[in-house]
Amino acid sequence: MQDFRLALAQIRPALGDLEHNLALHLDYIERATTAGADVVVFPEQSLTGYFLSDLVPDVALPRDDPRLDPLREASQRIDVIFGFVEETSDHRFLPAAGYLHKGEFVHVHHKVYLVTYGLFDEARDLAGGGSVRAFDTPIGRQAMLICEDLWHPTTASIAAADGADVIYGLSSSPGRGVAGGTHELGSAETWRAMNRLYATLHVCYVVHCNRVGFEDGVNFWGGSEVVGPDGEVLARAPDFEEALVFATLADASLRRQRTRLPLRRDENVTLNGLEFARIAAQRHWRDDG
Repeated sequence: MQDFRLALAQIRPALGDLEHNLALHLDYIERATTAGADVVVFPEQSLTGYFLSDLVPDVALPRDDPRLDPLREASQRIDVIFGFVEETSDHRFLPAAGYLHKGEFVHVHHKVYLVTYGLFDEARDLAGGGSVRAFDTPIGRQAMLICEDLWHPTTASIAAADGADVIYGLSSSPGRGVAGGTHELGSAETWRAMNRLYATLHVCYVVHCNRVGFEDGVNFWGGSEVVGPDGEVLARAPDFEEALVFATLADASLRRQRTRLPLRRDENVTLNGLEFARIAAQRHWRDDG
């Protein structure tokens, strides 16, 4: 991995307002570029807002939509990771994270695990993705996951096994609960524990970009952060406020920690594949009665 400077754009998107949100993206991209960042990352559904419901067909975009051209142009100067809803050629709508470099999509990840509990009913209007892939960029091999994906630990394991040195987690996480014995939000404490765990066990960088603002009475808490391969928090945005924060991700930290703790070297991917295939076959047999 090449050393690079990352910008976390913790924004407050407007629900269903593509024009406003695109202008917000371009403003933060300009600020990140001026500050010398190589990559800027935005939250889940940063172009659309989150609680879309019946607005989904109005704001979903195919990846070749001309309304994305300003972001393509901006990515000539800085790599851009952003959240949107992608409309496929057969008119399905999928929560997506796109990685733009030099005007082109290097990779698009579709959210695998839709949330259908508590406050959420994503599966009513959206379709889920079917793959987790790391991908190559000029600065190294990376992966993107979206919110609920990270609550299922196998997704981060797949990304790491596929060679990702950086795992980006784009989220729209509401503030919920209070952590026992602290003044922290329960959701914030859980996210921070997960980010640190994934970074440490997979010996990689974890970048969590969460949004802020209110939608339908729900408050998104922010707290975006970058965690290094040794579990150290390298940057953290404030709670509940829009912010642009920066961190430098260095290959030397990966080398040092992987030398000290060779978990990646010793991971038995073949064994994992065989055992998951066995479990999947057993479940299929049980489901068939």
